[in-house]
Amino acid sequence: MLRREMSNASLSADGDDELADTVLLLASELCDNATLHAGTEFEVELSIRPDEIMVAVTDHGAGPLELHLSRPRPKFGRAASHGRGLMLVEQLATSWGTRHDRDGTHRIWFSIARGEPSAATRNGTPQAIELPSLVAEWPDTEQVRQLLHVPTSLGLRLEMPVLVAELIRRLREVLGAEGVSVDVDHGDGSGAFSLAHDGADPSALPGTPFVEVGLPLTSPLRGVLRILPAAGTESTASVNTEIAELTAQRIALAVEKDWLRDADLRRRAWMAYLADASELFGQSMEVPLVVALVPQVVVPRLGQWCAVLLLDETSQLRLSALTHADDETIPDLRAALDPTPPADLRHQLDEILDGSAAPGWFSEPTDGVAVGLTARAQPIGVLLVGRPAGRSHTPEDVALIGDIARRASLAIDNAQTTAAHIATSQALQQALLPRALPREPGIEFAAEYLPASAGSDVGGDFYDVLTLSPQQWLASIGDVCGKGARAAARTGMVRDVLRVLIREGSSLTRAIEILNEVMMDAADPSQFCTLAAALISRPPPGEPPGLTVELILAGHPRAVLARSDGTAEFIGSYGTAVGLTSQLKLVATQHRLYAGDTLLAYTDGVTERRRGREQFGSERLLSAASATAGGEGRHVIASVRSAVEAFSSGPRRDDIALLAVRASP
Repeated sequence: MLRREMSNASLSADGDDELADTVLLLASELCDNATLHAGTEFEVELSIRPDEIMVAVTDHGAGPLELHLSRPRPKFGRAASHGRGLMLVEQLATSWGTRHDRDGTHRIWFSIARGEPSAATRNGTPQAIELPSLVAEWPDTEQVRQLLHVPTSLGLRLEMPVLVAELIRRLREVLGAEGVSVDVDHGDGSGAFSLAHDGADPSALPGTPFVEVGLPLTSPLRGVLRILPAAGTESTASVNTEIAELTAQRIALAVEKDWLRDADLRRRAWMAYLADASELFGQSMEVPLVVALVPQVVVPRLGQWCAVLLLDETSQLRLSALTHADDETIPDLRAALDPTPPADLRHQLDEILDGSAAPGWFSEPTDGVAVGLTARAQPIGVLLVGRPAGRSHTPEDVALIGDIARRASLAIDNAQTTAAHIATSQALQQALLPRALPREPGIEFAAEYLPASAGSDVGGDFYDVLTLSPQQWLASIGDVCGKGARAAARTGMVRDVLRVLIREGSSLTRAIEILNEVMMDAADPSQFCTLAAALISRPPPGEPPGLTVELILAGHPRAVLARSDGTAEFIGSYGTAVGLTSQLKLVATQHRLYAGDTLLAYTDGVTERRRGREQFGSERLLSAASATAGGEGRHVIASVRSAVEAFSSGPRRDDIALLAVRASP
């Protein structure tokens, strides 16, 4: 079809066969170009006019680089055998051109004037076609390779700024430019900075035209490549922008790789930092200590100063902890925040506590950021962090401050909860002990309670003294198995039931039997109790002065009787613990305390005190009690306590209760 149209054109050209052959040759080259480089279907349009013949070939490819592909390139030392089509069109056609549409359509056309000799036979003599040099438009492959290629072994050893400096040095040589520079902005609020430059810095020469190519970086990174044309060049059009864009891409890869590596290192460092902060916060359950640690962790890494404000019982913010990188500034800063912060800051803090602002930015007393402290969806305070020296807080800083605030909130809330629990436990423990011991002529009571810990665990040890009449008293000491609320409840029951039964006139033996029945009704054999109960009375008139003692040991260690003459012995007879079995074995023994004698009852925390595998034992107890024989009851207790603590300096593993009854001289 194409050959037939060409023949028609030839016939209408007064038998000019050369013109027809030229049109056919150039059209064939354009069709070959579409077939080889576009790889799509194509259309051929032929227009024959009296003064010219026009041919257009339209394909749907992505727009090949005709100028690049048309230049013959050596391969293995020989010239390529294809790619000359567009150069032939340029030499033989009267005019030609290309058009690229957004939809991917690519059109190449040429026209040949009729009646003019072709370039190949001008002046009647065949002329050689001189292929044009396109080096100025596109450097050869070797030049591009030398511009952008950096061996892997070398690239791994070069720091990123050195690598970028090498790339722009090569670019300057290829383009013959007066100067090349690269500016980068990390997006951290510090602004753009000069990464590298070679020759004259284009940005330092105001009024001088230069080419600016953006670096294709991922947000928040930004960067620009600037090229100052060679001296004497009036226009920036002399700069090959394609080469500049390729170099910009290579530089962007180096910058982004380095930034990602640094970001990974920073992330690892922050993760270690946050882990250390959590460990510090979790080392104590005391609210003042936890709160004091928070500013120490923040300053100076995240800001010049830090303050923690917590809500008090009246829901008012109160300064709880404060620190500054400059210790001399702390008094002024404290004066600005305590007792009340500035009005603008106060308003900002109220919004944070209401949940309408998180985080909040403030400018008094200095610039900084405020983050709410929240636990269990309830506000507990605010964390204030002044800006770092020389810069504002970055988004990364704010995210880290928020993370620290969450960890601090959890630690503070845990400490507050623990403190409240400890306070409740201590109050419960004190409620199980008598507020004061009776003071009566001729008899002296002394006691001491040493818990295994000052924490939230309520011990099961207790002692009690009940005045029945001016002539009679009930003294008891016991150890309920276990700890915590259940042990506390059982301890209160043992003490109160025993008191009620004795007051109602039950004998000591019968009272303990009824107590055992009550505990057995609870059907909880793990909550048994050892008990030493003594009914102490004044002797009838006419008998020698002193005290008579009826003693029952229900599974409890035997008591110590320290005589005024310096001797000491164990008294009492072992019986069955209360709450273990329905059948009790109880033996009531009678004893007489003369003036200066002391009866010492204790719990097993004394004799079972350990030093390695060795226990304090009974013999050391007798020795300690007899060391102060004849002295006041409190002296006997102090002597035993000192001996126990001297025996082992380790922490107590069991509660200790001591109760002394002395017959006064």
